[in-house]
Amino acid sequence: MSDDEKLTNNVGNPIDDDENTLTVGNNGPALLNDSYLLDKLASFDRERIPERVVHAKGSGAKGYFELTKCMKKYTKAKLFTEVGEKTPVIVRFSTVIGFRGSADTARDPRGFATKFYTKEGNLDIVGNHIPIFFIRDSKKFPDLIHAFKPSPCNNVPDKNRFWDFVANNPETTNMITFVFTDLGTIKSFRTIEGFSVNTFVWVNEEGKRVFIKYHWMPELGVKTIDRHEAEMLAGIDPDVAVKDLYNCIKKGGKVIYYLEVQIIDECDINKFDFNPLDATKDWPKELIPFVRIGKMTLNENPKNFFGEIEQLAFSPANLIPGTEFSNDKLLQGRGFSYKDTQRHRIGPNFEQLPVNRPLADVNNNTQDGPMRYHYKGGYTNYKNNSLNCNKPKVHYKGNEYNIRLNAIIEKESIDKADDFKQAGQRIRKLNRKDYCNLIDNMANDMWCVDKKIQLKVIDNFCKADKEFADKLKERLKI
Repeated sequence: MSDDEKLTNNVGNPIDDDENTLTVGNNGPALLNDSYLLDKLASFDRERIPERVVHAKGSGAKGYFELTKCMKKYTKAKLFTEVGEKTPVIVRFSTVIGFRGSADTARDPRGFATKFYTKEGNLDIVGNHIPIFFIRDSKKFPDLIHAFKPSPCNNVPDKNRFWDFVANNPETTNMITFVFTDLGTIKSFRTIEGFSVNTFVWVNEEGKRVFIKYHWMPELGVKTIDRHEAEMLAGIDPDVAVKDLYNCIKKGGKVIYYLEVQIIDECDINKFDFNPLDATKDWPKELIPFVRIGKMTLNENPKNFFGEIEQLAFSPANLIPGTEFSNDKLLQGRGFSYKDTQRHRIGPNFEQLPVNRPLADVNNNTQDGPMRYHYKGGYTNYKNNSLNCNKPKVHYKGNEYNIRLNAIIEKESIDKADDFKQAGQRIRKLNRKDYCNLIDNMANDMWCVDKKIQLKVIDNFCKADKEFADKLKERLKI
């Protein structure tokens, strides 16, 4: 700021005193006609917006994505077909359950959300640092979060509530084998993976569809900490991951991730002993290998945290041509819930904020609402119309939506909903250190939980791996 820049109010009027309120005499009562005082206090009173229900504590950075392998065979999305093209991105890392002031090292999945500002509009890949999730149907999501959040009685987290949900919802078993290893405790966002978790669809120019999962691999490799270091840092340095990311970039460093994808042909969806559309299931890399297609470089910190990170809004429903939803039941609900959350939290025109607004042109007939900033010109704000040659015209629609369905409408679980097989396979693949830490971390978290809940959790794990369940039972002295 230059020396001649003067203080003003929010509409540019000059301010002659920013310290002393207008009063009746120097010791008298304040006057209502000190409009700057009222404006300043009113603005201060409204500085906070509601924190996110989940992913409240977070950090972020900006940079670019460069495609290194053309995927035109599988998708018509230009982002994934134009090799060498650099696309601006912004990424937000977060914890899931904790509030905005919670510790970065708490045992939790970590959110890994990326917004691509493409020529065809924004694409958001919104996932976690673990490849699967606790549940497979979005109808259970409010219950999951209610159980993991503080008790409604005293606003204190309660391990009985957490493990009660786990015990009575066996589909969580596989996720517990990830979260309660040292993957659940980290101190740097620069050394975590990112997964889309949900299954998406790519469509090429011929209308051929494939199922897709996204994976971010950190250049520095995956690094974790044990629960003892996590608990220590939570007390002495609760913002360790936020500071680590910011300070690295501030010092001129770059944070690099490689984008990899897993692909399943539409005709192969039933060839596996699990349902690839089940968010509680991992796609084994031995069966479905990762294909590296690009590189993301984060090299710029936000200039204002509130404006660029707190008001940053993601949604898996932000899709560009060549990308679609699959019938993943968790994804189907997320497609609604994410944008609806931001309409409540930020406002109905949250997508007009600079950090959320696409670089591509926006042209539709939505209008008005609080904090509207961009307005469409012209006489018609409806379709179909004759007064404006029925503009704006829709884009050409290919045949990607011509999907033949032959089914009844029902409320049933998906097929191949085996809650234990992959959990057992993962347990048996763990090295000795991770195996022992999984038992130790679970026992440490469960030791004060009601015995009937402990027994139910052990019974679930017995169906996954009896030896592991017996060792856990022994550690809990049951």
